[in-house]
Amino acid sequence: MPVVLIAEDDEDIALILTRLLKRAGYTVMHAPDGERAFELAVANRPDVLLTDLGMPRMDGLELTRAIREHADLRDTPIIMLSGHLHPGDGEPVTAGVCVVLLKPCPNDKLREVVNELAELGPHGHQGADSACPARWPVSA
Repeated sequence: MPVVLIAEDDEDIALILTRLLKRAGYTVMHAPDGERAFELAVANRPDVLLTDLGMPRMDGLELTRAIREHADLRDTPIIMLSGHLHPGDGEPVTAGVCVVLLKPCPNDKLREVVNELAELGPHGHQGADSACPARWPVSA
């Protein structure tokens, strides 16, 4: 059963995401900030990371960069789910995010993207040979 790590500081959103992904058959871990998410990622090596952008202690972009710089985690698929980005903002993809979804995101679309990245598995994020879909934004 694939493991999804959710980095989300809003407890209500984290609870909804956790329920949604557990019902889809995933094992789910939750971290309330980017720093704790990085610690959990190092300790547990999730199959997919689902991160918010705005979080305390380490935001989603900083978390993505830290994951990409870590030798054992650099190929982890990362989805950014945010209500604070504007279409066309290239910073998430430059940081190494695979897919950006805008809040509110339909449940079916979120499950679809998580499933796609879980099936793709670890993959490179640099250069022409990258298997990363690097899509921003994904439309509903």
